[in-house]
Amino acid sequence: MPKTFQNIGILAHVDAGKTTLTEQMLYLMGAVRRPGSVDEGTAATDSLSVERERGISVRTSTASGTWNGVTVNLIDTPGHVDFAGEVERSLAALDFAVLVVSAVEGVRAHTENILRALDRARLPRLIFLNKIDRAGADPRGVTTDLGRVTDQILLPLCRAENLGFDAASVSLLEGREFDSAVTEALAEIDDEAADLFLSDEALPHEKAEGMLREAVSSCRVTPVLMGAAKFGAGVKELLGFMTAYLPTAARRASEGLSGIIFKIEHDRQMGKISHIRLFGGKIENRDEVTLVKPADPRRQNPDGEEDDAVALEEAPPVSEKVTQIRKFTGGRYADAGSVEGGDIAALCGLPSAKAGQFVGSLELSEAYRLTTPFLRVRVTPADGDAEKVPPLAAALAELTEEEPYIDAKWENGQREITISTTGRIQLEVLDSLLRERYGMAASFSPPTVIYKETPSRAGFAYADYTMPKPCWAVVQFKFEPMPRGYGVSYHGKLPSNQCFYRYQTHIRTSFYSCLEQGLYGWEVTDFRCTLVGGQHHTIHTHPLDFFVCTPMAFMNGLKDLGSTILEPLLKMRITADSSLSGKITGEIMRMQGEYDAPLFFGDTAVIEAVVPVATSMDFPVKLASWSSGRATLAPSFYGYRECRDGLEHVNPRRGVNPLDRSKWILWARGAYQLSIEDR
Repeated sequence: MPKTFQNIGILAHVDAGKTTLTEQMLYLMGAVRRPGSVDEGTAATDSLSVERERGISVRTSTASGTWNGVTVNLIDTPGHVDFAGEVERSLAALDFAVLVVSAVEGVRAHTENILRALDRARLPRLIFLNKIDRAGADPRGVTTDLGRVTDQILLPLCRAENLGFDAASVSLLEGREFDSAVTEALAEIDDEAADLFLSDEALPHEKAEGMLREAVSSCRVTPVLMGAAKFGAGVKELLGFMTAYLPTAARRASEGLSGIIFKIEHDRQMGKISHIRLFGGKIENRDEVTLVKPADPRRQNPDGEEDDAVALEEAPPVSEKVTQIRKFTGGRYADAGSVEGGDIAALCGLPSAKAGQFVGSLELSEAYRLTTPFLRVRVTPADGDAEKVPPLAAALAELTEEEPYIDAKWENGQREITISTTGRIQLEVLDSLLRERYGMAASFSPPTVIYKETPSRAGFAYADYTMPKPCWAVVQFKFEPMPRGYGVSYHGKLPSNQCFYRYQTHIRTSFYSCLEQGLYGWEVTDFRCTLVGGQHHTIHTHPLDFFVCTPMAFMNGLKDLGSTILEPLLKMRITADSSLSGKITGEIMRMQGEYDAPLFFGDTAVIEAVVPVATSMDFPVKLASWSSGRATLAPSFYGYRECRDGLEHVNPRRGVNPLDRSKWILWARGAYQLSIEDR
């Protein structure tokens, strides 16, 4: 009989009790001998020493157990917004999510971010209201607040006794009560249920169960359960409900071999370890698998027009051998020998693997961003020793494979590395990992905002590379600025007798590399590029000449047309006491932001605003101070706009600037080594 799998993400705002719930579920399923404690540092899914010391999860952790004949794979994700990238990458591996919300603190900033991501991903979910044993627990009020931030129908399916006390207990609705609750919820979306509800009748039990399963799977209804994970209250009911009513891995099954790598980590003995969700097929130890990279969204035409450009020069898919297959429970593992469709496991022996890659064939999948790093930090050895920079860069490159948002960048010869970050906690964890894993001490500069740039006006970009012989390459582009959020598109195809198609492939491939650093050192975006001119020489042209010429043409174009700096914006949803509304809106104006008229719910005001990242960095601290920590702030990426502060924001360039023609040609041809003076 085929196995039944459920791959479940446990998601929450920090301190909602997510890891405690995971431990209780593992204990009931017999995966651990006793539930671990976050406070005592004994949680099975918090295996890093930095997690045990701080009492927070900073890396995604997997564990497995069995309940009602279903193999349940739990993915425990970090709750702190600084590590939201871990949550993002996990979404592609899930069949459904359990969103843990504190029945005391209620809906928090990251709770809203997660709900929006689940909505965009069309991922079924269940909400577990935790901490009903605490004084002030208000499951009904929290459910009402949740209804304001999700369009799905919320369906409470449990009752609680001794609310607010250690002896709190829960029971699931059964029989007529269950049927009536389901009928009332489905009345909003189903005519038969509506007719029965208006007649004070209920759906037959089996039909109510079937319709509930379908409504949850299609993301129209969200069941709401409750409990006290600390004491195990409501956990057995949660497991029973999940395995009975929520989707299994069959919902996303594929026929051929296909799986997505959602997490990368490193082991001293085995090297890179790739955690994979397999949709279909089977992998065994010593099998050779193909790694497939999803399309880069920057390389797709945002305007939807047919792309008439010569194809990109893409590296062929890589095939590598799996040396071992492991099943993890936190930091402990067992050699599984194989993994089949629907299951989760870790593959050893894939040195080229990256998070987000597919194994086998490419499944339709989309990335759902919970966060965007807006800050850049310079990293140097703590003692200033320049000889320690290369090994520090190598360590940060390895950590970037585990958390791509770090995006460590360094050019050989420079004395510092730059990384992206989402906040102070992430930097503290990075510092701990560098010390513990690599024995390195690093210094981090104060963070600076990550800007972007775009061509200021339409026009042409040109360069020729015909000296010194043998070489011959001519490139001419047309740049056209596009609306904010457009991205970049590339067009144009010249006759082959003017410029061989293989050289046009080199031009296009080099063009996309140029986007990383513009006139001011920032990523270039929001424009349309068309190849309008180019030339090769049948004798003198070398295949690499267009990789030398294209960056010169690109930078010449930005210099001649001008480059406009774009600043990142945050959309904020602020919930605070109505008495603070005037103070908050005044601060939004000071931050050069814009806001809608506040909405008032009793003594509570809800304000939505769009503010620049650069001017709002200290706003969370101010808001917490004004409200004594009671206000909530839900920030999310909004986009970019032209910078309005009148300042010239320059990001130090990595490598040689193609505008320095002589030095660039020597460097591009390998005849010049970068030195510290070239910073």
